[in-house]
Amino acid sequence: MNKRTAIKSITACALLLGAAGLFTACSPNAPQFTAIDITGADYAKGFALTDHNGQARTLKDFEGKIVMVFFGYTQCPEVCPTSMLEMVRIKQLLGKEGERVQGLFVTIDPERDKPEMLKEYMAAFDPTFLALVPTPEQLTVLAKDYKVYYKKVDGPTPTSYTMDHTAGSYVYDTRGKLRLFTRYGTKPELTAADIRQLLASAP
Repeated sequence: MNKRTAIKSITACALLLGAAGLFTACSPNAPQFTAIDITGADYAKGFALTDHNGQARTLKDFEGKIVMVFFGYTQCPEVCPTSMLEMVRIKQLLGKEGERVQGLFVTIDPERDKPEMLKEYMAAFDPTFLALVPTPEQLTVLAKDYKVYYKKVDGPTPTSYTMDHTAGSYVYDTRGKLRLFTRYGTKPELTAADIRQLLASAP
């Protein structure tokens, strides 16, 4: 084989492989999620925080489970309790597989959300859910890494403030890899279907 023929052969192979990749990406077997697919994103890679029981936690603690992470606060009037109830419903819709879903609630209001209060708050939704309690310094770093917005909005008294914040949940697969971002208000049935796909492809 001469040089020109070899170059043509290599080019043809490269084009063929590239086309194969495109066809694979368009394959009906490729996952089709309702949530935003952020697989491979270079952020929200994990955390090292203390839960409401005082135990140090990282993503690795939940290996083998789908992990849903929501940022909120206990005195949130609507978005946070609604999101937590939807997380409960997602687990119910998954039936037995729901046992492989771990709900995590990261408080953006560590000033008022003390561990005992967070424990009661989690128990009101699902006793297996855990609240994570960052220090104010940890929260600043974590919010930046997770691209989460939060801001204190003053109320009539120093302790009656509210918090503006990002609504939505991050979803990690059973290997601790970031996969999805679910928008606030997404029907639990749709998120449950997304999670079923992640569980089906789990090792």
